Amino acid sequence: MGVLRTIKSEYEIYENQALECLVAILRDECKKIKTYRKKNKGQKTMPSELIAGYKMVLDEEFDSLKIDFSTEFQFEIRDLVNA
Repeated sequence: MGVLRTIKSEYEIYENQALECLVAILRDECKKIKTYRKKNKGQKTMPSELIAGYKMVLDEEFDSLKIDFSTEFQFEIRDLVNA
């Protein structure tokens, strides 16, 4: 039996709690999120910092979610949670 490989996506999926939607962010940009969280760990009020990403939309043809590349949005890092 052959070995199955997992193909990593270029994007990580986060949940934006303020907008109540799923967001796709480039893996390279996710490093900013990790450093932001380390720097501001334990603070009650997190500073405002934006990161670029794309919203996930429902594809009715296949009844699944897909990344909407038509518009790039700016999201607050403090509102993002790993999905």
